[in-house]
Amino acid sequence: MKKVWIVRFLYSICAVFLLTGVFDAQSNPASQAKSREVSEDDGVPVLTKHLPDWENILNRATYILNQNDLQNALGARPVFDLIEFESGTEAVTAPYNEGKLLLIEYSSPQSSIDADNKINQRLTEIGETQSIVYRRIGNYNVFVFDAIDQTAANALLDQIKYQKSIQWLGEDPFLLKRAERAMVKGLSELFVSTVLAIVGILGLAILLGLVVGFVYFRLSDQRRAQMSQFTDAGGMTRLNLDGFTPEIVSDRLLQK
Repeated sequence: MKKVWIVRFLYSICAVFLLTGVFDAQSNPASQAKSREVSEDDGVPVLTKHLPDWENILNRATYILNQNDLQNALGARPVFDLIEFESGTEAVTAPYNEGKLLLIEYSSPQSSIDADNKINQRLTEIGETQSIVYRRIGNYNVFVFDAIDQTAANALLDQIKYQKSIQWLGEDPFLLKRAERAMVKGLSELFVSTVLAIVGILGLAILLGLVVGFVYFRLSDQRRAQMSQFTDAGGMTRLNLDGFTPEIVSDRLLQK
């Protein structure tokens, strides 16, 4: 009876701990890890690697997931109220000689387009087009703040390339088309390689025939030049009607 009571007591303690952990996780969402793309080999956020010359400015780059981090990194800016860190929006900033670069990635093209329209309208209203250089690159909305030279700032933006891989949750609807395209491409390459191989072998055979024929002709010509008399019999036994056939030496004949 005492053992049963001890077992029930231990089960009760475990249940209390489990329930406490569940309620803490539900009541404190901030304790959960924020979702972001991180490189598996070095743990660096993937978005950071899209910065120009990211290896050399990695120690100075700041990864941003909310408004507070954004303002702490770049201060209060007139366009920051248009940037909403919702639905997976993330950003990264780093200082360059051309200015302070801010790279924002939205989770969908539509969100990026909506933000782009609002940002362009705000920049037109505030008239700070000299010190702020802005451009939309794919799903990236990119700023260069405190830009001294617009040409240099635009050259910095030119180094940013939008690269995103798409994975289908279900079956790929374009799989059959890609397979057909790959098959057609493979067959065409096989046909071309086969034709080239046949032409190459035929050309090699013709070239080898020409070489062999030329060598044979030269050897025959040299042998013919060494003859004192020429006959077209080709060395066969023939009637000596023209007197050109040498007499048969008797010592070359078979003895009885």
